[in-house]
Amino acid sequence: MLDKLFGRKKTKAAPQPAPEISFGRYSDNNKSVSKVNRWTEAENLFKERKFPESFDAFFDYIRDETQQNVRYERTGPEGRFECYQGSKIVRGQFDARKFCAEVTLARMPQPSVPVMRRLLEMNFSLYYSRFALDSERLCMRFDSDVQTANPSKLYYGLKELATKGDKQDDLLVQDFSILQTTDIEHLFPLPQHEREVKYEWFQKWIKETLDAVAALDADKFSGGIAYLLLNLAYKIDYLLSPEGKLLHDLENISYLYFKKDDRPIVEKNRDMTSEFKKLQSKSKEDIFQYLFRSRHTFAITSPQPYKTIADAIRAANDNGSWYRDNNYHFIGTQIAEYGIAYCQYSYSLPRVVTELFHLLMTINYVEYFLALGYTEVYYDHYKNQFAISEIIQRIKDIQEPWKSKYPLMNFNTQNVKFDSLLNFNLSFTNELAALNMEGK
Repeated sequence: MLDKLFGRKKTKAAPQPAPEISFGRYSDNNKSVSKVNRWTEAENLFKERKFPESFDAFFDYIRDETQQNVRYERTGPEGRFECYQGSKIVRGQFDARKFCAEVTLARMPQPSVPVMRRLLEMNFSLYYSRFALDSERLCMRFDSDVQTANPSKLYYGLKELATKGDKQDDLLVQDFSILQTTDIEHLFPLPQHEREVKYEWFQKWIKETLDAVAALDADKFSGGIAYLLLNLAYKIDYLLSPEGKLLHDLENISYLYFKKDDRPIVEKNRDMTSEFKKLQSKSKEDIFQYLFRSRHTFAITSPQPYKTIADAIRAANDNGSWYRDNNYHFIGTQIAEYGIAYCQYSYSLPRVVTELFHLLMTINYVEYFLALGYTEVYYDHYKNQFAISEIIQRIKDIQEPWKSKYPLMNFNTQNVKFDSLLNFNLSFTNELAALNMEGK
């Protein structure tokens, strides 16, 4: 009563902290200006032959404080380090002469000719590292003379070691029963509730997409079906953040479509559909083993000029507009999502772009995020109602910390449409494509 009498307004309750859940592939294309300066320092110090100091600057450059992904210590010319990458840890040391690093892949109690043949074949595809056998320990190694260990060589050498090791450990253990998993004590399984939610929606999204595909003419809608299936793979990849064999299976589905051959799209769609049905048949336990907490140091993808991202978004949206105009709204919505989802999957995006993409996903899949424990509701699907002011404010909040790095970046919220989810997706991603991401 006193509030009404004196015109006082109730203050809005502070939002609850968001759950600590990771989404999507790690991108190291997120360095602040100060971090980029550390790379320049590393190069200059190396040219001055101040090698230990160059290593200091280099490891500070690749350290991501939000990930706590690097441990580094140095005493004089000698030092030790650890870099986390998914299920693997890269461990190394250096002195005045040598720089060495390795990652443990698996334990091989007995010699195996098939395993060694596989490793020998894969050795030919490596540029900096090599496979090695240390007693029963199967590993990968990278080393260099200190005098040639410039920052670029260290970056690409350690990246190859880390990313290849993270991928091959699960695949090797899966393919060869003689191998045993090892060196995974640093991994933490997801909470049971989070795993249950992710499995439930994993099944829901597959069923929803396959049902939509089954209702379409396979020939007339081959293009639309391809968009649906590919976006499903990228959606699962981002929202579930799977590791190991499940990640590899999703990559294989994408590869089935983009593989350079003369097969018609209808056949590729059939094969992708078949692979999704295989994933659909997997039990909870099969999926749960690839859902765990991990830290990363290197992206498994590479940065691209922003024009490449913008072109991909615009190309998808041009096709999505046709489905909107012909009342295939579900397909159109998925295609509008596909353009940026494909880029998030395929390229190492600037973090600010990933955060804007994440906002798009929280709006499109609000029930999933609520099930995970998030409380912010940007869109009510049943009422087709957007929280417009909250969305606009969130866009501004996302951009603000990155203004110093991208001073020309300006997401024009006035061009975003809030009359339907499809029009929102198209207009929102069009603004993403229009961003000026020229760095400082």
